[in-house]
Amino acid sequence: MTHVLFLAWHYLRFYWVKTVILIISISLIGFIPFGLQVVVNQASEMLIARAEETPLLIGAKGSALDLTLSSLYYRPPNFDPLPYREVAWLNNTALSAAIPLHLRYMASGSRIVGTTTDYFEYRNLVIEDGRSMAILGECVLGSGVADRLDLSPGDSMLSSPAGAFDVAGSYPLKMRVVGILAPVETPDDGAVFVDVKTAWVISGLAHGHMDMSTPEAESGVLEQQEGNIVANASILSYTEITPENLDSFHFHGDPDDFPIDAILAVPQSARSGTMLRGRYEERTDPVQILVPSRVIGELISTVLSVRNFVIMGSVGVGIATLATVVLVFMLSIRLRKREIETIRKIGGTGRRLKAILASEILIVVFISAGMTAGMVLIVSRYGLAITDFFLS
Repeated sequence: MTHVLFLAWHYLRFYWVKTVILIISISLIGFIPFGLQVVVNQASEMLIARAEETPLLIGAKGSALDLTLSSLYYRPPNFDPLPYREVAWLNNTALSAAIPLHLRYMASGSRIVGTTTDYFEYRNLVIEDGRSMAILGECVLGSGVADRLDLSPGDSMLSSPAGAFDVAGSYPLKMRVVGILAPVETPDDGAVFVDVKTAWVISGLAHGHMDMSTPEAESGVLEQQEGNIVANASILSYTEITPENLDSFHFHGDPDDFPIDAILAVPQSARSGTMLRGRYEERTDPVQILVPSRVIGELISTVLSVRNFVIMGSVGVGIATLATVVLVFMLSIRLRKREIETIRKIGGTGRRLKAILASEILIVVFISAGMTAGMVLIVSRYGLAITDFFLS
């Protein structure tokens, strides 16, 4: 038997191009259904778990899926914002606590989440190093962001402009890192948390100026009229909030009109949640209330349907591929007629020849099965990371 395997292995090594093509083809045919099953199962569990931890979401009317995925996984919001007064309205119902979410901006490739410290308590997020944000311009980093950027409390990071042509809206804000969250293996690990008012500062709804009455600002003064100082364009808005200039920051307009993207509603009880949903159903303004677990459940049902079609298609392709593999081996036997005749002349029996050919097939199938198992293990190990990548 050792001689049979020796001859089979060296034949496959000599014709290595054909062998590699066969192994890759068979491996992929085995990997597609099994790998897809693993990814879908892991993604479904992750999506359902995150959704079930979020009882209700409130946002502007539009795509329920966009609102849910943006609020739970910090995707760019492609829907209209809500006025902040919606938080007060929700709190006044005494049916639910309201946690605002502002999701419009980025910092070093991570989503800036404008919210309140109630969010940390609700999601069971623990400050591992430092403290929570307390004043304008402070931020708390998810563990993934801190590791990726090698940041710690006391460091700083800049917010990114809303867009390439956003010349009059948001201003890059230099935020001071005051805390690092403990890892929780959720999208919160990849977020930058700030107070919602800090998000409004980035939006350009609040800014500070230097004290024009100081000698340093004299070059920027155009004129003084009855206690009013008129400044020229050299007086720039601050891009960093410090204890020295904090008092100069002020908001323009009514904060109740300022935008937020969603509200995480935490009802006092199941009955309170049902009553709250009923009140929103009665409203005629463009606002909606969602049960994230239902929205994600519909998404998963769609994904499972697509998965079934893909598996059915892969079975058909697999049958065609296996038929091709059989054809390749049959043609190979014909082309090896002189080789087979030589083996017979030196004493090889028909049984030995069949054993050599069968060994070649078994070696290819065995290696292919090993590669398939390896790829499935890799997907099972990094399936959640792959899902997070596509969701973000």
